Amino acid sequence: MAEYKLKDFFDTDVVRGIASDISRAYPAFDAGSFVMCGVDGLDRLELIERGWHLAEALQKFMPQPFAKAVDVIVASLGPEHAGTDEFGMAPFRYLPHTLFVQRYGLDDFEAAMRAQYELTKRFSAESSIRAFLVRYPEKTYARLVEWAGDENVHVRRLVSEGSRPRLPWAPRLSAFQENPQPVIALLELLKDDPERYVQRSVANNLNDIGKDHPELVVEVCRRWLAGASTGREWIVGHALRSLVKKGHRGALELLGVGGRADVEIGGVRLFPPHVELGGKLRFTFDLTSSAKRLRRCSSTMPCIS
Repeated sequence: MAEYKLKDFFDTDVVRGIASDISRAYPAFDAGSFVMCGVDGLDRLELIERGWHLAEALQKFMPQPFAKAVDVIVASLGPEHAGTDEFGMAPFRYLPHTLFVQRYGLDDFEAAMRAQYELTKRFSAESSIRAFLVRYPEKTYARLVEWAGDENVHVRRLVSEGSRPRLPWAPRLSAFQENPQPVIALLELLKDDPERYVQRSVANNLNDIGKDHPELVVEVCRRWLAGASTGREWIVGHALRSLVKKGHRGALELLGVGGRADVEIGGVRLFPPHVELGGKLRFTFDLTSSAKRLRRCSSTMPCIS
């Protein structure tokens, strides 16, 4: 049996499924021609390339202007994610839809925002939103501020995930790499989000920022730890993981490592009490913490006292 690869998700059956979805919302859709166009050359492409190929096929057969195409896309979507894990590959059927918005929606901001708001509840618009942060930095940023308070967890996650300066598999946001303060302001709105799904995204964003601005991230984490909830403590521990791996002193100290240990050593016992040069010596001792309180523990570092 041939090895299954992620790119193989986009096969003829999925292309037909997309055509069926679109046809239900837009009966004039030429489903047969779309399928023929969509599968032509598909097997020679990798995963993301297949997404772009199908986005281009959609453009050939969707109604114009773009806002009408968005009406069709939104009407064709299946149910929203019921949870925040165990998605599998099924949501990837909407990758062509987000790429369609990214490429063909840049001249219609509101229609594109409406599409991404709905798509991110079923897949993710973390990659496509970045094109709008580049083209419309102020308008898109204002929309992310608004979405940070949205009742839908996937929309809130889009705020942090879409603004990551170094999001994997996506172009970097060089403006945010140079000046991450606007991103930190967004994360401030999400630092006490109750959902681990959002907390992980916030931590990953800070971890990204720390690769270019380590001292800034340590300072943000130090401030966040004041009166921190368990969730915020988890964010800090996960956000500092790359700096911890590099042995960054400030990050280590925040996690209770690197400073002077509050311990006392006593009860030293040697066996035997005297040993000749080259001989063997066994010893035991008692290690007692003299700290006034427990050291903070994180998800990435063990407690040391």
